[in-house]
Parts: sequence; C-alpha cells; structure tokens
Amino acid sequence: MTPSSRKRLCRSLAVAVIVGLSISLVGCASIGPVTPVAVSDIKAVSGTWEGTVYLTGSERDDVTLTIRDDGSYDVVSKRGLGVSSGKGHIVVSDGRLVIDGERGRGVGTVLRNRAGDVLMKVDMTLSDNSNLSAEVWRTR
Repeated sequence: MTPSSRKRLCRSLAVAVIVGLSISLVGCASIGPVTPVAVSDIKAVSGTWEGTVYLTGSERDDVTLTIRDDGSYDVVSKRGLGVSSGKGHIVVSDGRLVIDGERGRGVGTVLRNRAGDVLMKVDMTLSDNSNLSAEVWRTR
C-alpha cells in the first residue's frame, strides 16, 4: 500500500466512523449488556465523541468525532503516521443515524448500558467497497 493510498484509507476510515456506528463483540462485552436508543433529533447526539475505528485488515485507530446541531460533522483520526480528517453530514432516520461522508456512507446506532453510559456504533462502506466499524463514546 502506497503512502497516498494509506492516507486516503485513513481519511475514509475517519469519515466512516461518523457514517456508521457499530460495536464489536469485544466492545459490547467491555460495557456490558446494551440497549438500542432511538434518536429523534440530531441535537440528541451533537457534541464530541471519542473512540476506536476498525478497518478490515488494518490496525485500530483512535478517532475524535464532532457532531454539530445541523448534522454536519468532522472526524479526526490519530494514526501513528500522522493525523487525517474527514467531514460529512448525518441525518436521523427511523431512530438511527444515516451518515454521508466524503469517502463513504454508513449507519450509526446509539446504545446505552445499564449504568447509563452512551455508546455509538458505526458501520460504514467506503467508496472503495471496504468496510469499517467504530465505537465512540460521548466526551462533552
């Protein structure tokens, strides 16, 4: 993989975090049983979220996602090779988040555990047909 394709992939990954929200089985186990939370308004999820993104065949990556009240978002990936970023727009549909980013599209689901902790799971398909998943927690 060339440095430029790796950089594009990192950017796509960051966008995908917003596009689709998904927790791996390990993530679910670490926060205990979770219950999906229907989102009625984008303002319910606006703010800053931090977590991890997983790309098929790649190492995990730490990301920060900032969602604004109008549904626009920015995501920053902090890879060992440097920082990459992406942006896009999120809308609420049937209680879930539909993400449309610069390099892909996906779906996000908001979950809550028994302790009241809120987690967002993202699943995305990138423009190169690769997939990624992410888990982010609100930091406000």
